[in-house]
Amino acid sequence: MALNIEEVEHIAELAKLDLSAAEKQLYADQLSAILDYAARLQQIDTDDIPPTASVLPVDTVLRPDEAQPSLPRESLLANAAGKEDGMFKVDVILEEE
Repeated sequence: MALNIEEVEHIAELAKLDLSAAEKQLYADQLSAILDYAARLQQIDTDDIPPTASVLPVDTVLRPDEAQPSLPRESLLANAAGKEDGMFKVDVILEEE
């Protein structure tokens, strides 16, 4: 599918690009080549190929999620700037109306 200069000018206007005449011709040629390649890809018979979300195998590199004991509350709060009733105490950010 060959793009004409008017279509390239319209695309350039949408993208807020100020192109010279040489650039318009260059982009017309390049965009036309891209559209031709996409049209060739559309002609490939993919009826026997199942849909896939990824071409990579479904493997995980993460460790299994297993419950483990956490740190003691006292150690977690040891360096807290403010604490109250076994919890972090922070300044009020939003005022109530």
